[in-house]
Amino acid sequence: MGAFWLSCFGFLMVVWTTTRGGVEGGQVSYDGRSLIIEGQRKLLFSGSIHYPRSTPDMWPSLISKAKHGGLDVIETYVFWNLHEPRHGQYDFKGRHNIVRFIREIQAHGLYAFIRIGPFIEAEWTYGGLPFWLHDVPGIVYRSDNEPFKYHMQNFTTKIVNLFKSEGLYAPQGGPIILQQIENEYKNAERAFHEKGPPYVQWAAAMAVGLQTGVPWVMCKQDDAPDPVINTCNGRTCGETFVGPNSPNKPAIWTENWTSFYQVYGDKTPLRSAEDLAYNVALFIARKNGSFVNYYMYHGGTNFGRTGSAFVITSYYDEAPIDEYGLIRQPKWGHLKQLHSVIKSCSQTLLHGVISVSPLGLQQEAYVFRRDSGECAAFLVNYDRRTEVVVLFQNIHYKLPATSISILPDCATEAFNTAKVTTQSYKRSTLPTVKFNSVDKWSEFREAIPVFGETSISSNSLLEHMNTTKDKSDYLWYITSVNSSKAQSLLTVDSRGHALHAFVNGEHAGSAHGDHKNPAFTLERTINLHHGRNNISLLSLTVGLPNSGAYLERRSLGLDGARLKNSQATNDLTNSAWGYQVGLLGERLRLHTEKGSSAALWSKLSASPKQLTWYKTYFDAPEGDDPLAINLGSMGKGEAWINGHSIGRYWVSFLKADGSPSQTWYHIPKSFLKPKGNRLVLFEEESKDPLNISIDVIYNQRRS
Repeated sequence: MGAFWLSCFGFLMVVWTTTRGGVEGGQVSYDGRSLIIEGQRKLLFSGSIHYPRSTPDMWPSLISKAKHGGLDVIETYVFWNLHEPRHGQYDFKGRHNIVRFIREIQAHGLYAFIRIGPFIEAEWTYGGLPFWLHDVPGIVYRSDNEPFKYHMQNFTTKIVNLFKSEGLYAPQGGPIILQQIENEYKNAERAFHEKGPPYVQWAAAMAVGLQTGVPWVMCKQDDAPDPVINTCNGRTCGETFVGPNSPNKPAIWTENWTSFYQVYGDKTPLRSAEDLAYNVALFIARKNGSFVNYYMYHGGTNFGRTGSAFVITSYYDEAPIDEYGLIRQPKWGHLKQLHSVIKSCSQTLLHGVISVSPLGLQQEAYVFRRDSGECAAFLVNYDRRTEVVVLFQNIHYKLPATSISILPDCATEAFNTAKVTTQSYKRSTLPTVKFNSVDKWSEFREAIPVFGETSISSNSLLEHMNTTKDKSDYLWYITSVNSSKAQSLLTVDSRGHALHAFVNGEHAGSAHGDHKNPAFTLERTINLHHGRNNISLLSLTVGLPNSGAYLERRSLGLDGARLKNSQATNDLTNSAWGYQVGLLGERLRLHTEKGSSAALWSKLSASPKQLTWYKTYFDAPEGDDPLAINLGSMGKGEAWINGHSIGRYWVSFLKADGSPSQTWYHIPKSFLKPKGNRLVLFEEESKDPLNISIDVIYNQRRS
């Protein structure tokens, strides 16, 4: 009790300091205009680059391109389920080496913004929470729940102490100037009723109590407790942000979505350079914004099984730096020009007095003036259809529809958000390695398990996630029925995400849900033979859910099964079921060198079947251009290069226009060696790999 009251007393002291005009955090503080670093107000542009969605050898180039694009800060989440995959066992190696990533940011002379969460959503499986939390007795995630708060505080403290020990906070001379606790909690808070608001208060007090010396934020949390800063997420924060909940807090935009994440079956979400620039300028002018973070500036790749439910492997490929690390024009260049112009008058924006005056029915001027005479203006045309000419300080200015002209000296138009002068590029591909020879491939047929040969059994249908513990996407449900020779209708209800049905070892049908409706029903007419018949149902997830309240209560997998013939209906739901977690090929570790060498592979057959592993070898293409594997001829599965998973693929899940959601899958150069690279695929559908190629990815100037 004494420690609790001491913590609360410390928290209240910080709140009291805030009401007197700003919170000092060592060399980082803030006031109502901006963050203050070493005594100087800062107008900052930030970009999200997630360290595990790229590789360490890519980090320097990505950060350098972000810096040359006019960014001051790199933002990243912290991924709890990567760093503590098993309770008390931590991993900070390779792509998980967040300290190395932050040091790389510092080496490029940029600041870091770290969003610890530790719930992050982020289209990351289980919202970044490790699945072992599911088995903690009495736990309710993200609520005023003692078991969850205990583990959340332990991990947050672990990360903060790691950063402190490495000297990464700004008061220690490091680059971290801002950090986040929780993530978009307001979206779920009401569902927790009386357990929601106390959790917000606790999370803020816990974070501040860690005494990092730099400010904390909560995004989309309008009632973020002092001294934590409430911030905006979305596309149009210049219009939607309610503003800081204290006059002593700055206006911060934590997620300015540069496109949007894509799920299987949906069209590619796009956002123009003009729209991005307009909304950034409007946020600065209208909301007195001083910190804008682009989410994502580089999206990267959901390697392995890290993407959340139905999210494709490529992440925010339409960002200013694309999935492969190539600059996407004109978005990157147009924003660079915007940043440069705004920086040229940043002191006026940070210290000037703001006034607003009408220029027409749907036009306004936002003017910043300093006592010393400096002046900067934003001329806004809200009209979405019509170009207009406005008169400002006796000078006429032409404003295209939905645009803002920036006048750093209140006279000369230096930039208009709708006037793009940057050359546009088109990304192109060039096949360099082809696998069109049968002799190049070998295969391994996945075994279809039968009833009575499994280690887990139950007289009911077990929930998928709680059975697999996220060790695999795959869970076999196997039962046996006695029948006379007959034709029957097999009906299987699933809560998600997909299903392959086998009867007596032969494929009987497949079905799947989608992002909006993960549940589905498979119905197929099957032929049973006289005597015992094995029904083997392979349930699979495509990432775990990542958002919403009561994530620990979510359920996936089979919900019911029935056999119907002309005489009767046999409800199999509460029959005897056997279970197998994962695939034989996973247990044999066929994707690894050791497992692959020990297994008995066959020559590529002329008739491809479902659930087949494929293997081949290739030499790395020469040159420095990025590489991708073209899987346009395949169906659904996962791919590995030299043991590294480049992610799930699902080419057969088509968009409304009939095209695949994703065809090319990124192969980082660090996954390759000069000769003898091993490619392993697990293909769920009856596809053969003869049309696969490895392609060079490059930018081509548009004519």
